Amino acid sequence: MERKVKVAAVSYLNTKPLLYGFRDHKVMRSMELSVDYPAKIARQLIDGEVDLALVPVAIIPKLKEYHIVSDFCIGAESAVASVCLFSDVPLQNIHRIYLDYQSRTSVALLKLLVRDHWKLNVEFIETTEDYQHLIRGNDAGLVIGDRALAQREVSPLVFDLAEAWLRFTSLPFVFAAWISNKPLPVEFIQEFNDANSIGLNNLPAVVAENSSPGIDLTAYYTKNISYPLTPSKRQGMQRFLSYLQ
Repeated sequence: MERKVKVAAVSYLNTKPLLYGFRDHKVMRSMELSVDYPAKIARQLIDGEVDLALVPVAIIPKLKEYHIVSDFCIGAESAVASVCLFSDVPLQNIHRIYLDYQSRTSVALLKLLVRDHWKLNVEFIETTEDYQHLIRGNDAGLVIGDRALAQREVSPLVFDLAEAWLRFTSLPFVFAAWISNKPLPVEFIQEFNDANSIGLNNLPAVVAENSSPGIDLTAYYTKNISYPLTPSKRQGMQRFLSYLQ
């Protein structure tokens, strides 16, 4: 390959098993890896600043061309634990919801559930920085990623978005997938896929180097996050994208 494939990934705990195997893997000779939060990476992929990224699937309609790369994703077949609506009051008593600025997919999923599943009449408030301290009274907040795992210790009521989607559709949910904005060489994809699988086959090692106080990472990686991009997850992803249309 004449130039290296520019790859971007999310810097959350849930991506650590996928990224673990890149170190010392031969695929690194063909790629450059950067990490950031989901919405920023999504913009980089849309603008062509990177070639391949682990991005929120809600950006797919915004891409002129897209290819799903790898047999792995950030998905859930039950409660995901790290994408939740947090509140002091029951759903019906919520007046306003602060939206997490870090993920397009989670915001799109929340709005869909509010409209079609929970059927709530609420005001949505965009954010640009941390807002968790505003979650009180009748004001709820969507929080994702590592901050959501911490917020679980603070808010009395937690509404898990993956669990709600499963009740709504009977399908698993894909929050993020490896997506490229151009065709990539078959050999590169095979090596990339192999690197993805290494951490998933060595979860104790991944947990050991990412220990996080108060969070059972073994349970999180095996019960909450579901990494294989299965046919049912692809079906769930297509259902979600059809709602976005």
